[in-house]
Amino acid sequence: MKNKNKKPFDFWIFAAVILLLSLGTIMVFSSSYYFSVKEVGNSFSIIKPQLLYMLISIIVLAVTMNFDYHKWGKISPILLMGSIGLLILVLIPGVGQVRNGAQRWLGVGTKTFQPSELAKLSLIMFMSFSLSKRRDVLKSFTKGLLPYLILIVFICGLVVIEPHLSGTIIIAMTGFIILFCAGAKISHFVALAIPVVLAVVGAVLVAPYRFDRVKAWLDPFNIEYKMNESWQIVNSLLAIGSGGIFGRGLGKSMQKYLYIPEPYNDYIFSVLAEELGFLGSAVVLILFLVFIWRGIKVAMNAPDVFGSLMAIGITSLIGVQALFNVAVVTNSIPSTGISLPFFSAGGTSLIFLMFGVGILLNISRYSNYERF
Repeated sequence: MKNKNKKPFDFWIFAAVILLLSLGTIMVFSSSYYFSVKEVGNSFSIIKPQLLYMLISIIVLAVTMNFDYHKWGKISPILLMGSIGLLILVLIPGVGQVRNGAQRWLGVGTKTFQPSELAKLSLIMFMSFSLSKRRDVLKSFTKGLLPYLILIVFICGLVVIEPHLSGTIIIAMTGFIILFCAGAKISHFVALAIPVVLAVVGAVLVAPYRFDRVKAWLDPFNIEYKMNESWQIVNSLLAIGSGGIFGRGLGKSMQKYLYIPEPYNDYIFSVLAEELGFLGSAVVLILFLVFIWRGIKVAMNAPDVFGSLMAIGITSLIGVQALFNVAVVTNSIPSTGISLPFFSAGGTSLIFLMFGVGILLNISRYSNYERF
């Protein structure tokens, strides 16, 4: 095993992530400095902690890419139970921090932690490890597929209560992808399609603000929604459209001047499109595609089922999140408040994303395939 571990990590994954992280950090500063000046009188108030998060995330990447991924399977049940405990803890009044009507954080002051980010990775680890030990269990719906579905639904239920609909969707889709790749029957997924659709529709209808978002998505420039529900998407589309082919130039976005609320977060891709244009946006999307392509290659050539499922889970987690963010800012789907991996400001998400990439790179060191 030691000889296998001497293989180089996947350079394409590493290069794509480092380029995305570097460009993302630049865009955080470009999109946040005016907001920072306006709110706190210091243009570096957002980029300074982001640089610290970037440094920590790179250290995490360096450590995990050299840590034998097999060991994560053994402690995955502990990590999963711990993340579930934190998800419950964050919902307790007075314990979880509330921001903009959502109760998703634990911590003190500005030093916060988002348990749902740990839950995403720990669920991937646990499901991958468990399914690798029970290769044929998914042939049965009640004894095989159902227990995993109950686990996914339970975790999604805790996350949606926060409320965090986008996080719920990402966790559910990542879990379903792992189950599908592990051998779950297509007929079972088809049978589940109706209750899943009904559950999504129900989640939208029970929360008036979500239903308003759907109506605003269908007609964002309607005067009824333009100044409220669709304010962000209207200005996002204006930003993307005004960027043209080559963009206005780095730092020259107009929509970031408080037209897009918190432009350094969920809608940072809009600012990027305005400043770097279609070409800059295309480069970012190509880098994500390179990551997905190589991640799938690692999964297909992993030495064992555990490594294969964990690789596809991590790749899906980042790929799905990037896809949904771009879909939201281009009004392809209703707004769900989802961050762009390696770009949006924030510490917990970035650190856990790099944690996952480190694991993926470690799996690549055990895999047999051409690196270039």
